[in-house]
Amino acid sequence: MSFLWGIDLGGTKIEGVILDPHQDNLVIERERVPTEKEGGYDHIVQQVARLVDILSEKSGVRPEKLGMGTPGTTDPITGLLKNSNTTVLNGRSFQADVSKALSIPVTMANDANCFAIAEARMGAVAEQMPEAAVVFGIIMGTGVGGGLVVNGHVLNGRQGIAGEWGHNFLDESGGPCYCGRVGCVETVIAGPSLERFYFQESGEKKGLKEIVQLANQGGDATAGATLDRLHHFFGKGVGTIVNMIDPDAIVIGGGVGNIPTIYTEGVKEVEKYTFNHQLDTRFFKPSLGDSAGVFGAAFLVAD
Repeated sequence: MSFLWGIDLGGTKIEGVILDPHQDNLVIERERVPTEKEGGYDHIVQQVARLVDILSEKSGVRPEKLGMGTPGTTDPITGLLKNSNTTVLNGRSFQADVSKALSIPVTMANDANCFAIAEARMGAVAEQMPEAAVVFGIIMGTGVGGGLVVNGHVLNGRQGIAGEWGHNFLDESGGPCYCGRVGCVETVIAGPSLERFYFQESGEKKGLKEIVQLANQGGDATAGATLDRLHHFFGKGVGTIVNMIDPDAIVIGGGVGNIPTIYTEGVKEVEKYTFNHQLDTRFFKPSLGDSAGVFGAAFLVAD
């Protein structure tokens, strides 16, 4: 019997799962080990191998192939990892090195792609709109990312950057981005960007949760303006996604995605920027929580 094996590499932990696709993706085993990135590149590769050994010992089987979610993206042309906040991985042949350490084929994708495929095949979209063929996954939190799934499979693109919505240009007011550009989506509607806007307008530092509470209570005009800014630019940014790929479904994760008005006022703004007389794209809250990454990694090697 062939199981699905997935590994989710995080900055502090590496999580692994074995799913049985013949029993509605039943979790056979699930374990985690610390990343210990301070130990360096080779140590991270060894920790991945150690986790696979633990899962194998507990399950009594070895993987034939494995899917892995990573911070950053493997460049399809060079085979080198790039854009990772676990910087020790950047510029290294991580996919090839893990494959060599495990002696099996390894398929890698970034965290946003793993989120998208998990929600498309096992989570909110699978539960509520199983006929969806094109699914776009958005992560809006400390940063902004995206992943694109077509017919149950991740679309990576020629340069491995398909779905990288967070670094499209949105508005000059976002200011400089760490990527070297100005006004990226991430600089406008990521959590820290919204908090920065509130501070610039009010002179007070507040967290996003408090800003949302103040906006809902009324009486704080700057909090209300911060949410208005979110809704407006969410609509403008996501409208471009709808016009370009016309997804059946969009699922929104991350801390900013927890703000309820994204699904009401935000979606109304999307409709304004959609090149159609109405907006038929469906929007979903994710249902898998922190499990999406590791489940999505397993689905990278499905079918």
